[in-house]
Amino acid sequence: MTEVFFYHLERSRPEQVLPTLLEKTLQRGWKALVKLADSEAVTAMDEALWTYRDESFLPHGVDGAEHPVMLSQGDEPLNRAEAVFLGPGTMMVPEAMRAFQRCVLLFLPEGAEAARAQWRILKDEGFEVTYWKQTLEGRWEKAGR
Repeated sequence: MTEVFFYHLERSRPEQVLPTLLEKTLQRGWKALVKLADSEAVTAMDEALWTYRDESFLPHGVDGAEHPVMLSQGDEPLNRAEAVFLGPGTMMVPEAMRAFQRCVLLFLPEGAEAARAQWRILKDEGFEVTYWKQTLEGRWEKAGR
C-alpha cells in the first residue's frame, strides 16, 4: 500500500524542503518524480536543486529524462520512480498514486483546505496517511490528526 505523507509548509518554501526529502529518498535507493504546477515552478525547482548547497549534488533532470529525480508537470514516472512528490497546487488521482511506494504532498497554508479534502479522499480509499508539521526549530515531526 502506498504511504502518503502530507507536509504542511508553514515556515519554509518547497525549494528549501524538497532537496532534503529528495536526498533521503535517494539514500533509500529510490528514484523520485517531482510533479510541479507549471513550467515556471519546474524551472525554479531545477535551479534550486542545482544551488541549494555547495557541497551537495542532487542528480536530476526535466521531463522524460532518465535521472534519479525527474521534475515534471505530469503523473507518469518515466524514470520508474518509487516516490512521487506533489508540489503546492498539484494533485494526483488515487489510482495514479498506487504506482508509487510513497507519495509526499507539499502544501502551503493557502492550500490547507484542498489538502484536507485530499486527506479525506485518500483515507476513504484506504491509503495510510500521515501529517508532518514543522517545529519552531525547523525540524519535521509527525503530528496526530
